[in-house]
Amino acid sequence: AYENSDWIGSWTLFIFAWTIAWAPFVGLFIAKISRGRTIREFVLGVMLVPTFFTFFWFSVFGDTALHMIMVDGYTSLISEVQNNQAIALFKLLERLPFTEFVSSLTILLIITFFVTSSDSGSLVIDSLAAGGRSDTPWWQRSFWVVTEGAVAAVLLLAGGLEALQTAAIVSALPFAVIILISMFGMWRALRIEGHRNQSLGNDNRLPPHLLKPSAWRERIDYMTDKPTREKVLSYIKEVVMPSMMEVSSKFAETGWTTEVNYDAVNNRAVLELQRGDDVEFWYEVRLSEHDAPDYYTEDSADTLPQEHHHRAEVYLRRGGQTYDLYGYKSESVINDIIDQFEKYLHFLNVSPDSLPWRMQEHDDDITLEQGSVLDK
Repeated sequence: AYENSDWIGSWTLFIFAWTIAWAPFVGLFIAKISRGRTIREFVLGVMLVPTFFTFFWFSVFGDTALHMIMVDGYTSLISEVQNNQAIALFKLLERLPFTEFVSSLTILLIITFFVTSSDSGSLVIDSLAAGGRSDTPWWQRSFWVVTEGAVAAVLLLAGGLEALQTAAIVSALPFAVIILISMFGMWRALRIEGHRNQSLGNDNRLPPHLLKPSAWRERIDYMTDKPTREKVLSYIKEVVMPSMMEVSSKFAETGWTTEVNYDAVNNRAVLELQRGDDVEFWYEVRLSEHDAPDYYTEDSADTLPQEHHHRAEVYLRRGGQTYDLYGYKSESVINDIIDQFEKYLHFLNVSPDSLPWRMQEHDDDITLEQGSVLDK
């Protein structure tokens, strides 16, 4: 393989490039469906299990083909594979029992593979083009499906499978550099996450006004409430936005640059606090839609079950915080914003990897080496 053939270049390196070309679509798609999983679970389910299955596949079918050629004398399989690799598997199946059934099943699996791969790729492209949204209109999703199929069809008609594979390899080369940068970014992000977990920790996200011992009836109402999309949107506009405006006004009085916006496209309210070029705090409350759990949809027979569960989720600069703000009163929303901001400042102070400067404490104020000033 190393001395008398071009197998290393035409097969091994091709597979490497093919894998890299698929990485943006498959990686983002798997990340979307793996929400809530740990990195350990992700590696086990996405990397180790498919790898073991691949070993099993090559061991069984590859060794079967070698046995047919070297022991059973089916040497014609060599030339058949060299002439047309696309039918190699079916030539092998011709020598096995239940040929018609197994070949039909193989074609069904190949179709399923292409359909699911195309669907996941179209989903990712559509989501990226829409700024991360998942509730895009059907025509937009269909546009990317048709475009993707048209590009593949043109390449196949122009130069066959080889042209399609060459296009994939060409696109893989620049993305290989991006993957190397992403590896460094992930390593750095995990280090920062370690500092964050050590310095911040988790706390109870129940609204403060429901933590009183006498408020147990309200707590049950809060946990069993099933708000509709319209209720959550109204809550964001009528409770969250005014609360953000109050916080913004107070910070503006102390010299902070503040901004509050409502994004009607993505159904979110955003508060930004900034001091100089280094300290920038982002607090966002966004309408999120999830499939309703079974217990959530078991309504009475005279009402239609609610198909989706709507939440007013909090997002910071580093991503979603996975807790629901719906039901918080205005004072509780304000306190939650301040709590997150206080943790943000604490994180900047204890994490040496988060920013290129260090805070230094003095008698009268806290100064940044680059010149910005944070009053005590």
